[in-house]
Amino acid sequence: MGKVFERELKGILSANSDTLERVTKTCNTEERTGYRRIEDKPFLVIRGAGSLGVDLVAIREGISLPIEVKSSTSQVLRFSRSEKLAVQAQEMVEDCRRAGLMPIYAFRHKGQRGDAWRMFTIEMGSVNGRLRFMYERLPKIEASKGGNLIMRWKDGMPLSKFIDYLVSIQS
Repeated sequence: MGKVFERELKGILSANSDTLERVTKTCNTEERTGYRRIEDKPFLVIRGAGSLGVDLVAIREGISLPIEVKSSTSQVLRFSRSEKLAVQAQEMVEDCRRAGLMPIYAFRHKGQRGDAWRMFTIEMGSVNGRLRFMYERLPKIEASKGGNLIMRWKDGMPLSKFIDYLVSIQS
């Protein structure tokens, strides 16, 4: 089922008109406008084969975004429920730190009307370059008192706003 949402996000970020039409059907005007801004500056989006640590890599004009896609019928995703998720997150942070990239988590709430996607990053100190301001604006995945990561859908940045911001910083 996760591959369906990987393909959906790939279609959105690469400005596929059929995908954009489908995902914006239940969006309000502001959300629809935000999504449609990707048509001005679409990404080249590459899906990772198997489990390479990231599901998608979105590339455009000097911006590279490693993206891990998660989906759930619940609005809260607890990484402590799966050791694999926690290890994967730590490896993604380490890889991004080494490469000077910003890790992105895209959380798709199943059954949600309107903008069903929320975007997050993981706390990693700082990010340099063009994405520094995006890193500062993006909500960070929460850490519990025990250090376990928790993604709360309601706390994320709507994908429509994320797209709008990414297009505006490169205009």
